[in-house]
Amino acid sequence: MLAAVTCPPTTIILCTLLSLQKAHPASMATAEPITRKCLGADCENEAGALQCPTCLKAGVQDSYFCSQDCFTRNWTQHRTLHKKAQTQSGIIDKFQPDTHTGSYNPFPTFSFTGPVRPVYPLSPRRAVPSSIRHPDWAATGIPRAEQRLHRSKIDVLDSKGQEAMRKVCRLAREVLDITAAAVQPGVTTDYLDEICHAACIEREAYPSPLNYNRFPKSLCTSPNEVVCHGIPDQRALADGDIVNLDISLYHGGYHADVNETYYVGAKATANADAVRLVETTRECLDMAIAMVKPGTPIRDFGRVIEKHAKARNLSVVATWGGHGINTEFHPPPWIPHYSKNKAVGVCKPGMTFTIEPILTLGKPREVYWPDEWTNATVDGKWTAQFEHTLLVTETGVEVLTAGNGNSPGGPIAMPVPKE
Repeated sequence: MLAAVTCPPTTIILCTLLSLQKAHPASMATAEPITRKCLGADCENEAGALQCPTCLKAGVQDSYFCSQDCFTRNWTQHRTLHKKAQTQSGIIDKFQPDTHTGSYNPFPTFSFTGPVRPVYPLSPRRAVPSSIRHPDWAATGIPRAEQRLHRSKIDVLDSKGQEAMRKVCRLAREVLDITAAAVQPGVTTDYLDEICHAACIEREAYPSPLNYNRFPKSLCTSPNEVVCHGIPDQRALADGDIVNLDISLYHGGYHADVNETYYVGAKATANADAVRLVETTRECLDMAIAMVKPGTPIRDFGRVIEKHAKARNLSVVATWGGHGINTEFHPPPWIPHYSKNKAVGVCKPGMTFTIEPILTLGKPREVYWPDEWTNATVDGKWTAQFEHTLLVTETGVEVLTAGNGNSPGGPIAMPVPKE
């Protein structure tokens, strides 16, 4: 193992093969050793297993060197590869705006846990016409009515309220499908926010996240290791990403909430771990929904979700759960997605709530970015989430935000385990 040396701030200490294997096992080949030429311009030696960690983080392949000394000598020339990768992937590690795009990372000193970076500047806040009914936080950023709710009082809607929920949830599904149809490599998450916002306005609906506790956008976009509440920005989606779109609408005095995780490009659907993660999360939601009927304890949903997740070697992120939804965005009850929880209450006809499990390939712990919204896994491993708004009926459940045959996305075959 190479020893760390004292270098200028721009110098990056090479990692050993052992270190890279621990941090990025998927990137380490298990086949026979490969002969590589050292990347040093003044070197004719064969490269060892020492790779530039910044290149590895940015997705630059084959940046191997024969030694620490060789890497240090070639640093000035080698770092130009990083700038090229930053332009292509949206990974920018300097506060100064890029001279070509004007983009920058607003938190250059923050220790990000994975490759995804915020790419600023954010676009201006999008306007909602005054003719559209606004929730109470639209002007102040503070959901005051929601804060005054009694946390143990669960609303049961009458027929009029149920019909209003059906309408707003149908609109939410339309907006999600319109937004998801634009998901492809090269599209920025800010562009998806623009599409979502316009689709809401066309339906005379207010995008519920906008200015909710001062969230700056109309939907949440959470790629790869971002657990939830990602802020749409100038980062372009890359072939191989997965991205969650979380869309909420306010229409007719009621809210709807729905989200799905989508594959970005063919590389994503060819990634066995990504497929296992996304499809298992989708199945966990479906299995929990199948349990919804009058009399089902709210605490039981987490049991079936966690059991299925563990069977696929995945973990449930316990911090986030489902919630009631009706005239308020997040009223009671709280819906845990993990087993052995102590949630109170049972399903009753007329109740409307969400179930929205989040699963991860790694540790089920998170860190906040400095924007105080974006929540990412502590180890940089990927996550997926699915959500529906549900109505408990006399005999079972109605999935108010259900997709249809024309909805983008949808399940794909699970990868066949290797021998």
